[in-house]
Amino acid sequence: MYEQIAAVDLGSNSFRLEVGQVVDERIRSLDSLKETVRLASGLTRQKLLSDEAQRRGLETLASFAERLRGFAPEAVRAVATNTLRVAKNAGQFIRQAEAVLGFPIEVIGGREEARLIYIGVAHTLPPSRAKRLVVDIGGGSTECVIGRKIEPLLMESLFMGCVSHTLRFFPDGSVSKKRFVEAEIAAAREIEAIARDYRTLGWDEAVASSGTAKAVADILHVNRLNPDGVSGITREGLDKLKARLLRAGSVGALKLDGLRPDREPVFAGGMAILSAVFSVLDLSRMTYADGALRLGVLYDLLGRFRQVDMRDATIRQFMRRYRVDDRQVARVERTALQLLGQLIDIDQPQYKKESSILRRAVMLHEIGISIAHTGFHKHGAYILGSADMPGFSRKDQERLSLLVLGQRGKLEKLPLIPSVDPLWRQIFCLRLAVLLHRARDDQPLPPLRVKQSSTGFQIGLPAQWLQRNPLAAGALADEASAWQRVGWELRVRRSVFRGQKLERTEDR
Repeated sequence: MYEQIAAVDLGSNSFRLEVGQVVDERIRSLDSLKETVRLASGLTRQKLLSDEAQRRGLETLASFAERLRGFAPEAVRAVATNTLRVAKNAGQFIRQAEAVLGFPIEVIGGREEARLIYIGVAHTLPPSRAKRLVVDIGGGSTECVIGRKIEPLLMESLFMGCVSHTLRFFPDGSVSKKRFVEAEIAAAREIEAIARDYRTLGWDEAVASSGTAKAVADILHVNRLNPDGVSGITREGLDKLKARLLRAGSVGALKLDGLRPDREPVFAGGMAILSAVFSVLDLSRMTYADGALRLGVLYDLLGRFRQVDMRDATIRQFMRRYRVDDRQVARVERTALQLLGQLIDIDQPQYKKESSILRRAVMLHEIGISIAHTGFHKHGAYILGSADMPGFSRKDQERLSLLVLGQRGKLEKLPLIPSVDPLWRQIFCLRLAVLLHRARDDQPLPPLRVKQSSTGFQIGLPAQWLQRNPLAAGALADEASAWQRVGWELRVRRSVFRGQKLERTEDR
């Protein structure tokens, strides 16, 4: 367990770094850094990040890297949100960003972002049994969550944020009544798509987080726009602020205390979204909570250290939903990890994630059978690539999907994977384990040895076992052909054992 942990949030408007100290199951903030990068404003019509936006982001991450010097890889979690979800050249930027930051960066889905935001907000508020509605207006997306205590119950991510909405409706900074109404209507349409489900579940109190909410709450307070004695964001105060903005004609001309210069360029879009939230959800007041995503990331990271990993909970939920055969999973998992342990030292920290991904892929490798047995690996791969999986990054979901897809059949169906990628040995271990447990019984397997070289893999099996199991021997011959078609060598060698001790091997 680490005394200090850190979260990096690559948001669409700002990049943030939060360093926390773990004290009695709580996280105490030690340090925080924030830079207004406005990544979303550098997104072209073709969904490409501009060179200038990338430069701003990399410069900020370089300063974060200096603060994170000396942190263990397991003590830092970096997440990227909406802009890097939609940018076509996000992969290129993330590779550079990881090199600069010195830590992996996960692109998380919208609902995963919502989950983490709720966890962060819940830990900043007093304990309560009340259901809370949390709305977070980010730079490129808006997350809406209803939860109780620290558990989110309903999560959605809407494709609109203060940066994107400002660029769309107020590109030159002018804020007319016509433009503002159009911006409100567009935001209202997005919110109305989820409003019915949210009203059905209901909430007892509403909470706003993010920079837009903080800016509005501060302005309403210092300028006394709320009703007397009422804090946070109120419908009355919001209406007064909107009227002043429309009279001013632009945010730059809005002379109000509490409006920071770095918030001005995206304030109008955020205001329009917040106003629509109040109207569609019929709110009269929202309190403001700090922390949000970055604090949620820290608590999620703490949970992993405490063996309360949301990813494992998600895996168990998927296994129940798709009625996975637990006994077959146990057989394949035991063999697959045993095989991987012959190729690498899975007890070493640098291989921990590789063995974890393989284990989770095994637990989910048959979820597609619930749809159809024919091509079940393809159905399973589609589910894992498309479903919301709380706790998982998009990259991890992609790797799980590829492993499940590659568990059987032609290897040519897989996308181009570099030969040095450890995914190949994970695929090898999964395919071989699935093949050896085809009978779905508890008959002990023969002693076997596997090796990996730069050109492929080698399997050593007892000669007598191969003779007694012609179906398995034929399947292994087919497997060798499958690997050969994608440029890999797979050699099956007849081994002579005395007990469990290998004496010699011979080519078939």
